[in-house]
Amino acid sequence: MASSSGNDDDLTIPRAAINKMIKETLPNVRVANDARELVVNCCTEFIHLISSEANEICNKSEKKTISPEHVIQALESLGFGSYISEVKEVLQECKTVALKRRKASSRLENLGIPEEELLRQQQELFAKFSVSGSWSLSQQLREQGGSQPWTGCTHTPHTPVMGPFSCTSSPNMCIFGN
Repeated sequence: MASSSGNDDDLTIPRAAINKMIKETLPNVRVANDARELVVNCCTEFIHLISSEANEICNKSEKKTISPEHVIQALESLGFGSYISEVKEVLQECKTVALKRRKASSRLENLGIPEEELLRQQQELFAKFSVSGSWSLSQQLREQGGSQPWTGCTHTPHTPVMGPFSCTSSPNMCIFGN
Protein backbone atom coordinates (compact mmCIF):
# COMPACT_ATOMS: atom_id res chain seq x y z
CA MET A 1 0.00 0.00 0.00
CA ALA A 2 1.51 3.29 -1.11
CA SER A 3 1.25 6.41 0.97
CA SER A 4 2.28 9.89 -0.09
CA SER A 5 2.49 11.21 3.47
CA GLY A 6 4.36 8.22 4.88
CA ASN A 7 1.77 7.73 7.62
CA ASP A 8 -0.29 4.64 6.77
CA ASP A 9 -2.75 5.26 9.65
CA ASP A 10 -4.13 8.30 7.81
CA LEU A 11 -5.12 6.13 4.86
CA THR A 12 -6.73 3.13 6.52
CA ILE A 13 -10.18 2.16 7.69
CA PRO A 14 -10.54 2.45 11.47
CA ARG A 15 -9.65 -0.87 13.05
CA ALA A 16 -12.68 -0.72 15.34
CA ALA A 17 -14.97 -0.68 12.30
CA ILE A 18 -13.22 -3.71 10.80
CA ASN A 19 -13.31 -5.56 14.14
CA LYS A 20 -17.04 -4.89 14.40
CA MET A 21 -17.64 -6.19 10.86
CA ILE A 22 -15.58 -9.30 11.57
CA LYS A 23 -17.54 -10.00 14.78
CA GLU A 24 -20.88 -9.49 13.01
CA THR A 25 -19.88 -11.61 10.02
CA LEU A 26 -18.08 -14.38 11.95
CA PRO A 27 -19.53 -14.31 15.47
CA ASN A 28 -18.21 -17.74 16.53
CA VAL A 29 -14.75 -17.52 14.97
CA ARG A 30 -11.57 -16.23 16.59
CA VAL A 31 -9.47 -14.09 14.27
CA ALA A 32 -5.77 -13.48 15.00
CA ASN A 33 -4.52 -9.92 15.23
CA ASP A 34 -2.29 -10.47 12.17
CA ALA A 35 -5.34 -11.58 10.19
CA ARG A 36 -7.30 -8.54 11.34
CA GLU A 37 -4.44 -6.28 10.26
CA LEU A 38 -4.37 -8.03 6.89
CA VAL A 39 -8.13 -7.49 6.45
CA VAL A 40 -7.68 -3.77 7.27
CA ASN A 41 -4.88 -3.49 4.69
CA CYS A 42 -6.88 -5.40 2.05
CA CYS A 43 -9.95 -3.21 2.59
CA THR A 44 -7.86 -0.07 2.36
CA GLU A 45 -6.15 -1.25 -0.82
CA PHE A 46 -9.51 -2.23 -2.36
CA ILE A 47 -10.91 1.23 -1.63
CA HIS A 48 -7.84 2.88 -3.15
CA LEU A 49 -8.13 0.69 -6.23
CA ILE A 50 -11.83 1.36 -6.79
CA SER A 51 -11.59 5.08 -6.04
CA SER A 52 -8.58 5.52 -8.36
CA GLU A 53 -10.38 3.74 -11.19
CA ALA A 54 -13.59 5.71 -10.51
CA ASN A 55 -11.55 8.92 -10.56
CA GLU A 56 -10.08 8.02 -13.96
CA ILE A 57 -13.56 7.27 -15.32
CA CYS A 58 -14.80 10.55 -13.86
CA ASN A 59 -11.95 12.49 -15.50
CA LYS A 60 -12.55 10.80 -18.87
CA SER A 61 -16.17 11.91 -18.75
CA GLU A 62 -14.95 15.45 -17.94
CA LYS A 63 -16.70 15.54 -14.57
CA LYS A 64 -15.27 16.95 -11.34
CA THR A 65 -17.19 14.80 -8.87
CA ILE A 66 -17.09 11.02 -8.67
CA SER A 67 -20.66 9.75 -8.84
CA PRO A 68 -22.08 6.34 -7.90
CA GLU A 69 -22.20 5.52 -11.61
CA HIS A 70 -18.42 6.07 -11.84
CA VAL A 71 -17.88 3.66 -8.95
CA ILE A 72 -20.14 1.06 -10.57
CA GLN A 73 -18.25 1.42 -13.86
CA ALA A 74 -14.96 1.05 -11.94
CA LEU A 75 -16.17 -2.19 -10.35
CA GLU A 76 -17.07 -3.53 -13.79
CA SER A 77 -13.80 -2.51 -15.43
CA LEU A 78 -11.73 -4.03 -12.60
CA GLY A 79 -13.52 -7.36 -12.80
CA PHE A 80 -15.84 -6.97 -9.82
CA GLY A 81 -19.03 -7.03 -11.90
CA SER A 82 -20.56 -9.67 -9.63
CA TYR A 83 -20.80 -7.04 -6.86
CA ILE A 84 -22.75 -4.51 -8.92
CA SER A 85 -26.28 -5.73 -8.12
CA GLU A 86 -25.57 -5.66 -4.39
CA VAL A 87 -23.89 -2.25 -4.69
CA LYS A 88 -26.98 -0.88 -6.46
CA GLU A 89 -29.22 -2.24 -3.68
CA VAL A 90 -27.07 -0.60 -1.00
CA LEU A 91 -27.04 2.65 -2.98
CA GLN A 92 -30.84 2.64 -3.12
CA GLU A 93 -31.05 1.95 0.62
CA CYS A 94 -28.69 4.87 1.31
CA LYS A 95 -30.78 7.20 -0.85
CA THR A 96 -33.95 6.10 0.96
CA VAL A 97 -32.40 6.67 4.39
CA ALA A 98 -31.05 10.09 3.33
CA LEU A 99 -34.47 11.12 2.02
CA LYS A 100 -36.16 10.06 5.27
CA ARG A 101 -33.53 11.95 7.26
CA ARG A 102 -34.09 15.13 5.21
CA LYS A 103 -37.86 14.85 5.63
CA ALA A 104 -37.52 14.26 9.38
CA SER A 105 -35.40 17.36 9.80
CA SER A 106 -37.87 19.61 8.01
CA ARG A 107 -38.96 22.41 10.31
CA LEU A 108 -42.45 22.55 8.88
CA GLU A 109 -43.10 18.88 9.54
CA ASN A 110 -41.77 19.16 13.10
CA LEU A 111 -44.31 21.90 13.89
CA GLY A 112 -47.17 19.44 13.71
CA ILE A 113 -49.30 22.01 11.87
CA PRO A 114 -50.61 21.06 8.44
CA GLU A 115 -49.15 23.03 5.54
CA GLU A 116 -52.60 24.35 4.63
CA GLU A 117 -53.02 25.84 8.12
CA LEU A 118 -49.58 27.47 7.97
CA LEU A 119 -50.45 28.98 4.59
CA ARG A 120 -53.75 30.29 5.98
CA GLN A 121 -51.94 31.87 8.96
CA GLN A 122 -49.35 33.43 6.65
CA GLN A 123 -52.04 34.94 4.41
CA GLU A 124 -53.84 36.27 7.48
CA LEU A 125 -50.67 38.01 8.65
CA PHE A 126 -50.03 39.48 5.20
CA ALA A 127 -53.60 40.79 5.12
CA LYS A 128 -53.17 42.31 8.59
CA PHE A 129 -49.96 44.09 7.55
CA SER A 130 -51.33 45.37 4.28
CA VAL A 131 -54.62 46.81 5.53
CA SER A 132 -54.54 50.32 4.06
CA GLY A 133 -50.76 50.02 4.12
CA SER A 134 -50.74 51.54 7.61
CA TRP A 135 -50.21 49.01 10.33
CA SER A 136 -47.70 51.12 12.24
CA LEU A 137 -45.05 50.16 14.71
CA SER A 138 -46.90 52.08 17.39
CA GLN A 139 -49.95 49.90 16.84
CA GLN A 140 -47.79 46.77 16.96
CA LEU A 141 -46.17 47.73 20.23
CA ARG A 142 -49.46 48.78 21.83
CA GLU A 143 -50.97 45.40 20.91
CA GLN A 144 -47.94 43.65 22.41
CA GLY A 145 -47.80 45.87 25.49
CA GLY A 146 -44.50 47.51 24.52
CA SER A 147 -43.32 51.09 24.91
CA GLN A 148 -43.82 53.89 22.41
CA PRO A 149 -41.31 53.59 19.55
CA TRP A 150 -39.33 56.19 17.64
CA THR A 151 -39.42 58.92 20.28
CA GLY A 152 -37.90 62.02 18.70
CA CYS A 153 -37.19 60.28 15.41
CA THR A 154 -38.54 61.33 12.05
CA HIS A 155 -37.47 58.10 10.34
CA THR A 156 -40.39 56.04 9.09
CA PRO A 157 -39.58 52.37 8.46
CA HIS A 158 -40.92 50.85 5.27
CA THR A 159 -41.86 47.55 6.87
CA PRO A 160 -43.25 46.82 10.32
CA VAL A 161 -40.64 45.49 12.74
CA MET A 162 -41.46 43.69 15.95
CA GLY A 163 -39.27 43.52 19.04
CA PRO A 164 -36.67 45.74 20.74
CA PHE A 165 -34.90 47.20 17.68
CA SER A 166 -33.17 50.52 16.99
CA CYS A 167 -33.83 52.87 14.10
CA THR A 168 -30.88 52.91 11.72
CA SER A 169 -31.19 56.66 11.07
CA SER A 170 -30.86 57.77 14.69
CA PRO A 171 -29.95 54.87 17.01
CA ASN A 172 -29.57 56.97 20.17
CA MET A 173 -33.10 58.33 20.00
CA CYS A 174 -35.00 55.52 18.35
CA ILE A 175 -34.86 52.61 20.77
CA PHE A 176 -38.16 50.96 21.59
CA GLY A 177 -39.33 47.84 23.36
CA ASN A 178 -37.51 46.83 26.53
